[in-house]
Amino acid sequence: MPLDWSTCPAVESVPGKVSGAWVFRGMRIPVSAVFENLEDGPTIDEIAQMFDGLTREQVVDVLDFAAQSLQLPTAAR
Repeated sequence: MPLDWSTCPAVESVPGKVSGAWVFRGMRIPVSAVFENLEDGPTIDEIAQMFDGLTREQVVDVLDFAAQSLQLPTAAR
């Protein structure tokens, strides 16, 4: 099941802003940039430093949100 990013308070999707992609709230940094960069091996702090204005906490919020989606519902366990 795809993530419902609309429930993640750290991000937003605004028509006409970065083509409506999910970006960090108040910024033009796509959420996908975090995952693309993680593949190359930088730390969370290094990723935050790659983008002006992005904080470690914002990166952690997005990663936590994605990780929560991987947890099985209680009834399925």
